[in-house]
Formats: sequence, C-alpha cells, structure tokens
Amino acid sequence: MFKEDQMHGPNPGMNPPIPGMFPNMMLGAGQFGALAAMPVHAMTQQATRHARRVYVGGLLPTANEQSVATFFSQVMAAIGGNTAGPGDAVVNVYINHEKKFAFVEMRSVEEASNAMALDGIIFEGAPVKVRRPSDYNPSLAATLGPSQPNPNLNLAAVGLNPGSASGGLEGPDRIFVGGLPYYFTEAQVRELLESFGPLRGFDLVKDRETGNSKGYAFCVYQDLSVTDIACAALNGIKMGDKTLTVRRANQGSNQPKPEQENVLLHAQQQVAIQFTEASFYASSEQRLMLQPVPTKVVCLTEVVNPDELNDNEEYEDILEDMRMEGQKFGTLVNVVIPRPRPDGEAAQGVGKVFLEYADIEGASKARMGMNGRKFGGNQVVAVFYQETKFYQSEYDG
Repeated sequence: MFKEDQMHGPNPGMNPPIPGMFPNMMLGAGQFGALAAMPVHAMTQQATRHARRVYVGGLLPTANEQSVATFFSQVMAAIGGNTAGPGDAVVNVYINHEKKFAFVEMRSVEEASNAMALDGIIFEGAPVKVRRPSDYNPSLAATLGPSQPNPNLNLAAVGLNPGSASGGLEGPDRIFVGGLPYYFTEAQVRELLESFGPLRGFDLVKDRETGNSKGYAFCVYQDLSVTDIACAALNGIKMGDKTLTVRRANQGSNQPKPEQENVLLHAQQQVAIQFTEASFYASSEQRLMLQPVPTKVVCLTEVVNPDELNDNEEYEDILEDMRMEGQKFGTLVNVVIPRPRPDGEAAQGVGKVFLEYADIEGASKARMGMNGRKFGGNQVVAVFYQETKFYQSEYDG
C-alpha cells in the first residue's frame, strides 16, 4: 500500500499549492492567518477529503497536474456537474507518474460523486478510469452528501453515453459479478440479476476485439436494500466448473441484516430453481460446457484473505504453504497468488490461488484432494482453470 504522503499528496495536513493548482486556489501570505483562525473549516475539509477525491487511472506520460486539473474542471462544467457555485470544481491534483494515475480533489462531495460519471472519458487521446480512491469510506460518505452522480448530467456533451461505463454504476452499492460462463448472453445475466429486483445500471464486460463476454459484470439495483441479499444469494453458486463471485465492488461482501434473512432464503431458493431450469433448457453444446474440463491448472478460492497479501513476509509464507501443499498431489510447476495493487485499483484474481501442474493427472488429484477442505475456517473451492487464460496472466475467470 502507498504511504500516507503518497495516498494524499505531499502534505495532507496543509494542502500546499502545487503546479497543478489554479491561481484562484493558491493562498496568499495574508490568508494563512485567516486559515489558522478557522480550525473548524480545516478539520471539516480534512474529514470530507476521502469523499471529495477521485482516482484517475490510465494517464499518458504527457499528463501533468495542470493539464489534469484544467481538463476535469472544464468537463465538469460542460456536463453540469458543478454544484458548489462559480469557479473550478478541481482544487488540487496529485500525480504518480510512475504508476500513471492521479488523485483529483474536488471542492465538494457532490461534485466528486458527479465526476464518477466520467469513467471512460477520453483524455489526451486515451480513455481513463475514474474511480473512488482506496480510502473511500462509503458509510461515512453517505452522511456527507450524494454518493451517486446526478442522473441529469449532460454526459453527451463530452462524448459519453448515460448508462454506460459508470453511469449509474458507481458508488458503494455497485456489485461485481465474476465467474460467469462465457456463453451466457447479456440478456441471460440480466435476467438472473433481476430476479432480485429491477436494475438501475448493468454492464457485462466484453472483449473489445471479439465482442465476447469476459466472464464478469457490474450492476446496481434500483432498490439499494437488496444489494447484500443478491450478493449473499448468488455468491458461491457453482456453474459447471465455475463458481460465481458476487460482492460489492468497492468494499467486499457484507453480511445481510437479520431482518433480511427470510428474504435471502427465498432468494436462494429462486436462484436454485432458475439454474435448474436453465440447465434443462440449455443446448447440448452448453450442457457440455457446463461439465468441468480437466486442465493442468487448478484455481482455489476461499483460501486466502486479500488483506493477508499486502505484507511481503506474510505473502511469502502463504506462497510457501501453498507450494508445499500442492506438491503432495503431483509435479507442481508454478504457484500464482495475485496480490492487491498498491494504487488501490482492483486487480484480477485477488483472493485466488492458482496451481499449475506438469500434467492433468496431478491437477485432477489436486482438485479432488483440495476441494471442500477447510482452510482458515473456510471451505476451499477447487476448480480447473483455462490454461490459455492462465498463461496470459488473466485471472478474472
């Protein structure tokens, strides 16, 4: 993880001017006294900072603080996203040139939420990611202002389509749906998700070149109270040699509240019925795809906690434990345990362990021997993993 100064810029306590700040943002010598006389305001600004900052990833090497600040201030004005009065929406920019990302600080919580609708916007000729930073606290932010973009933003003014990318698909109630069979159509995935209620936003992620599903999607429900119910009901469901991973995209899964348990039980029953019907009506080709196809690679879930992977020593211990355990079943060629990215962005396969064997026989023994075993109080799920995806370092399947 980044140190505090990297997460918040050079000096989070004082917010000194940097090259990316506009002249009207800079404090003159006489203003420092006024600032010192307003500790409550300063404390408020610091307390709301996590909800006023925006992560921008995928920047080109030519980007600098001034260009980022100018661009996002102009774009926010163009879409009608400025709600804090006249002037520029951006008050500060910190760029990590090595990692090609920036933290853009807005004047208000509401303006930061409106900026979430800019995901995928073209900046200096390339699309950039617009996300919440890793220190974003959705529970606290909910008390500070709107956490969703205003639905009336004029996104078309900057070349974005409402409902695509992050339009309606941001905030603490955004759900990640992984482990989807690749042959599932957009309509089938949406139908499954809508068994819990109508969706406000939905995006089945597809390969840009082929147009085929990449096996995962994002959604947000109109009724946010069903978010945890849907996550708990769908997460862990087996679909052939795949297992669904369904959780809040930003914060991980939460346990349903006690008053939701009856609703959850009913939802799980409905999901079971739907999968039975889907299997019955599936074509012979789809039925074949539902069968686990042996490969040389085994994917383990429910083995490691992503938080355990940040510490280098703890990571090496886990890696060695997995290597020792995996060698019991055959000739182990490689062990891959994806780690969280230091910039806080989502990384493929975090929480999974991949075991590559010299032959299918060893992998089959490992899958049979490790599936269902208890590890750290959790029941391990072991499935075969596509070798082509593994060799291409694609761990999102």
